[in-house]
Amino acid sequence: MTEFEKMRSQELYDFSDPEILASLRHAKEVCTRLQTMTLTSDGYREAIEDLIPGIPEDSTICPPFHCDHGNGIKVGRNVFVNYNCTMLDGGYITLEDNVKIGPHCQLYTPHHPENHVLRRKTVETAYPVTIGEDTWLGGGVIVCPGVTIGKRCIIGAGSVVTKDIPDDCVAVGNPAKVIRKVGE
Repeated sequence: MTEFEKMRSQELYDFSDPEILASLRHAKEVCTRLQTMTLTSDGYREAIEDLIPGIPEDSTICPPFHCDHGNGIKVGRNVFVNYNCTMLDGGYITLEDNVKIGPHCQLYTPHHPENHVLRRKTVETAYPVTIGEDTWLGGGVIVCPGVTIGKRCIIGAGSVVTKDIPDDCVAVGNPAKVIRKVGE
């Protein structure tokens, strides 16, 4: 198994691997180009499709935008990601249909080793993040590695989501806690 395959398979991998470094370099170059664009700029659509293969035509990611690879982000239909979002996609990040992400949100998949000696090396593990359909993340939400947020959820602005959130819930705080069902 290659280091890149290990990265996407939740195994410990070496992020100094040449294939991983090439993927990181490509994403950084495209993200840098996007920083000077708006949604209506010539070349915006081509750049975002180069960064995130398969992004549907009806989904929008507002620059500036930052990611590690781009090719680890799976975007559903009618997704909207507002300005200044960061998605560290060593592990897969899945945004299901109709997801809305507020400005300055951060979705993280990398997890460094707990052992301090191992942490000195160029190794980590990446755990996927999934945001369920029709879910809305308010501005400044942070989603930690391995978290799944269910369908039709609302996550309050500034929340830090450290654990899975079930479908149809409103969650807020640091760490985010479910405070009620949507509509109650």
